[in-house]
Amino acid sequence: MHILKSCVIACSLYSRIPVPLFEWKEEDMKYVLCFFPWIGAAVGGCVYLWSWLCARFAIGGICRVLIGAAIPLIITGGFHADGFMDTMDALHSYQPREQKLEILKDSHIGAFSVLMLAVYGMIYMGVFSEVTDQKLLKIVCGGFFLSRCLSGIGVVSFPLAKKDGMLSLFACSAQKGIVKMSLYLQSILCVCFMLWQSVCAGVLAAAAAFLLFGYYYCRMKKELGGITGDTAGYFVLICEEGILAVTAAVHILG
Repeated sequence: MHILKSCVIACSLYSRIPVPLFEWKEEDMKYVLCFFPWIGAAVGGCVYLWSWLCARFAIGGICRVLIGAAIPLIITGGFHADGFMDTMDALHSYQPREQKLEILKDSHIGAFSVLMLAVYGMIYMGVFSEVTDQKLLKIVCGGFFLSRCLSGIGVVSFPLAKKDGMLSLFACSAQKGIVKMSLYLQSILCVCFMLWQSVCAGVLAAAAAFLLFGYYYCRMKKELGGITGDTAGYFVLICEEGILAVTAAVHILG
């Protein structure tokens, strides 16, 4: 029962997928992160289905790209985009660590967050328009899953910048051994799926994801002393875009 409740909590927290409501207890949160990648599977599945419908019914490229870029935001409710924006404000403030952490807490948005999200969106839509091959598109869709596997691994492995907040609650409540094993296994299966679609594109996409994971760890430790819930969302977005950009490059150069 706790596992089922953990799945429902993951859907409730990380997406706008309708699920039953109930009171969250600490024992129900032990395995929430195990189900975090499943939200990525739902996002990837919907993006792939939309692209298939566009090809099937000859829907225009602009419509395919714009709605394809909107699907992750619709399913997640912009949960990770919010973390991305807060992180951009903090990193571009060039203030001492303590003030950066205060900026992350601030519910108001600054100019840098808006500008960087706009840049992110334009790059995302530009490279997404180049991925038309179905096998390469499956790799991109797998990226929604892999980014959340790695983000979850970071939550239970990396130092935390704060001892309070939602991320700290889930990190402390998680059965870390089981969560890590689950996320490692899911990551391996996802990479195998990518390689099955295309060895070259799969290797490069996975390499991009793991390199960005290393960059995320180093920069957050240097800038903030660890990770927060906002930076976890920031990583999900940069990892997804990194995988998309590499896959698009393979399509263009191949």
